[in-house]
Amino acid sequence: MCGDAIVARAAGELDGRPWSRHSATADHRAVPQVVLTDPEVAAVGFGVAQAAAAGLRVRAVDYALGQVAGAALRADDYRGHARLVFDGDRTVVVGATFVGPDAGELLHGATIAIVGEVPIDRLWHAVPSYPTLSEVWLRLLEAFGL
Repeated sequence: MCGDAIVARAAGELDGRPWSRHSATADHRAVPQVVLTDPEVAAVGFGVAQAAAAGLRVRAVDYALGQVAGAALRADDYRGHARLVFDGDRTVVVGATFVGPDAGELLHGATIAIVGEVPIDRLWHAVPSYPTLSEVWLRLLEAFGL
């Protein structure tokens, strides 16, 4: 990878795109992480303070994971929390945190939304399977105002 990046730089092929083949962006902005505790804590991208420090006009929305239909299938009295952090100017997801049993299973969708810089009006059309915990994506987008 290092050699490829050196060759691309020498050939003038590095154009500054944040997600190019030769950038290290993913190492800083889209590293998914799961803490295997009880409950699990899963996060990717920016938290609110990090997004604000990066100069983004931040907007965060929260939703109780226990309120989605799929939570009742996972466990009686399921408790958990979900937060999406948005860049308010571009209306894309820049961070996500999920806390609850099996919360790490929600993380890859958030990673794809962040890396793909998917506008939320398009993300709205990515209908999650129902009834599962993934329903929280619709609820979070509704909380945003869609």
